[in-house]
Amino acid sequence: MVAAAGDHAQRDLLRLATAGSVDDGKSTLIGRLLYDTKSVLADQLSAVERATAARGGEGGGVDLALLTDGLRAEREQGITIDVAYRYFSTARRAFVLADTPGHVQYTRNMVTGASTAELAIVLVDARKGVLEQTRRHAALTALLGVPHVVLAVNKMDLVGFDEATFRSIAREFADYAQVLGLPTVHAVPLSALDGDNVVDRSPRAPWYDGPTLLELLESVPVARDASTEPLRLPVQYVIRPRTPEHPDYRGYAGRVASGVVRVGDEVRVLPSGRTSHVVGLDTFDGPLDAADAPRSVTVRLADDLDVARGDVLVPAGERVATGQDLVGTVCWLTERRSVPGARVLVRIGTRTVRGLLREVDARLDVDTLTVEQWDPVDTQHTIDATDTSTDAAPRSLGLNAIGRVRLRLAEPVVLDDYATHRRTGGFLVVDPADGSTLAAGMLGATLLDRLAPVRPDERDDDWMAGAGI
Repeated sequence: MVAAAGDHAQRDLLRLATAGSVDDGKSTLIGRLLYDTKSVLADQLSAVERATAARGGEGGGVDLALLTDGLRAEREQGITIDVAYRYFSTARRAFVLADTPGHVQYTRNMVTGASTAELAIVLVDARKGVLEQTRRHAALTALLGVPHVVLAVNKMDLVGFDEATFRSIAREFADYAQVLGLPTVHAVPLSALDGDNVVDRSPRAPWYDGPTLLELLESVPVARDASTEPLRLPVQYVIRPRTPEHPDYRGYAGRVASGVVRVGDEVRVLPSGRTSHVVGLDTFDGPLDAADAPRSVTVRLADDLDVARGDVLVPAGERVATGQDLVGTVCWLTERRSVPGARVLVRIGTRTVRGLLREVDARLDVDTLTVEQWDPVDTQHTIDATDTSTDAAPRSLGLNAIGRVRLRLAEPVVLDDYATHRRTGGFLVVDPADGSTLAAGMLGATLLDRLAPVRPDERDDDWMAGAGI
């Protein structure tokens, strides 16, 4: 049953992402979900029908993968390249869905799509079983801390809905998931092409008595409610209109990342550490007594503090880590290799600060779940960042690599653990020369750190004296 658009605000929102190997049927499965929940507009369906006919489709069928493979290159090659976001809803829940690429070349895009997901659907072709790329995406799902996982054993129609095949794949994946530390995995036998066990239960698998995929999506507990977490409000803009109507107005605009801010609350501004109390909360629609995540709001404080873009409002009584030394796990997003000692920009929350890439001290092999650890290097001797040959910079990170980095920042920032603060515990590493994103990272312990704990840093804290940081 499809709910009216006006009911969206009354229901839970689940963010989910697909993952798996090439040709496992991710885009078709997403198209099937959209089609069977009647979330496809008539003009969209007509466009897909025309595109299907242009590709030689016969019998009036519709290639549902085209509902998500929106780029021309994707349609021509029959693979997903970019992350495609789709929105749909049922009577019980609203969904934001990311169809992420399965090709190893686009692993970085899977990281982007799953970084905000609360549930991951990992697809497996029933004929092929668990493949290397399936394991890679499962490892990334664990790395990103996605709390719920559904194993969709697709194309069961091509193996005659054989129960033994399904059970074998489910056991193999469950064993691997246990090594990764993933939560309980729900396995579903289905056919995205025909719709078996996607929205409606299939008579072709009478031996399966579990829920359909949509029933799982509607019933899985939504991750932590951001409004119940400690307050984090990154300041995006300082509002000083200085008009005759508002000559002394000073407000700090931002989106509540987590928690609730109320009029009268005592808050602390980080990283300065100064405190004040909230005297007003303003929005376009008028003043509020309280604002919870993810509402955008302008906060007025009782005192004229030095607050700027990038500062974070937190509860006055909470101990929050801040500092200039950042240790985190990153996925390297560019063909230019990491360079020890390179000058970079680090974007964390709404704050952008200068920094140096102190070192990469570990690299994760997501296929074998082993970690290569390296000793400290002399950061005064850098490596050519434009050299992408295989024999250059062997102790660096290349495209799609997962590793642990140490960064020294020019200014202190809030250092929230990603595991407990997904909305403020992530960061980006940016090339200051052209603004391109070099890496996306997570603060605090991750799968990589569980496999290879951080070693004590015995070096002199003044190692970058004279470096301009």
